[in-house]
Amino acid sequence: MSARRTVLITGVAGFLGRYIAREFSRAGWRVLGLDDIAPENAPQNIEFVRMRLPDPAFDELLAAAAPQACIHAAGRASVGMSLQDPAADFRDGVVLTFSMLDALRRCAPKCRFVFLSSAAVYGNPTTLPVLETHHSAPLSPYGWHKRQCELLLKEFHRTYALPTLGVRIFSAYGPGLRRQVVWDICERALTTGRLVLHGTGSESRDFIHASDVARALVHLCEHARAEAEIYNLASGIETTIRELATRLTGHLGLALQAEFNGRQTPGDPLNWRADITRLAASGFTPATILDDGLRDVAAWSSAELAS
Repeated sequence: MSARRTVLITGVAGFLGRYIAREFSRAGWRVLGLDDIAPENAPQNIEFVRMRLPDPAFDELLAAAAPQACIHAAGRASVGMSLQDPAADFRDGVVLTFSMLDALRRCAPKCRFVFLSSAAVYGNPTTLPVLETHHSAPLSPYGWHKRQCELLLKEFHRTYALPTLGVRIFSAYGPGLRRQVVWDICERALTTGRLVLHGTGSESRDFIHASDVARALVHLCEHARAEAEIYNLASGIETTIRELATRLTGHLGLALQAEFNGRQTPGDPLNWRADITRLAASGFTPATILDDGLRDVAAWSSAELAS
């Protein structure tokens, strides 16, 4: 093993991919990033390879790079799109993940593979906070396909001794994300002068800043057992959507009160709060306080929508 470790990150140009690449660079890793975009749009200060996976050239890349870790952040990340086109979600999720694991088995069998899963595997938990051992009851193809990918982690670890682990990310947010509820609130409040949201406002999420997601992945690559274990990746704090809207409009400097239409979005759970005992036992604790993170997102959103 060389003195400087190498991490390969798929989906490096995505929202989380960019945060992950920056954090591994800060930690002293050599970062090799893959995505299907023009090089000029890729994150800076990394080694970038334009590639749409699966690709036969991936085997050669693995053999040449000899990475110590592979963070799989590519694929679709939309519950709604999975309901509309489950075949595409399966292909870009389960099929792609199998292809990567099989390539690692053949070309880099000691590389630890970290899969970005989702709290969507839980569906509507029957108890809160939800532990990793809670049964899976997904509400969408997206959640079912994430769960199937987690089973692939077990298959390749138990059958081929490939070091694998998965993180079930709850509600990641931060500057750079132009979708999901935090962005929706900012965009609607700033551009329409009204804030009408789905649901009742009592729905809740467990928010974790993207920088904490990235820090956790570096930590787990360096310290986890990688025996196909799963970690909840969240703050462990439950926040209602009504409270979220109040905080964000305050940071935006707007005297708006959220209105709720009572309609539930298909595939979305009602309430989430993670038990993060397993993550804490590994030695990691999220650092970003929600109010600080929302303040940053509000400032970024205001600048984006003013341009």
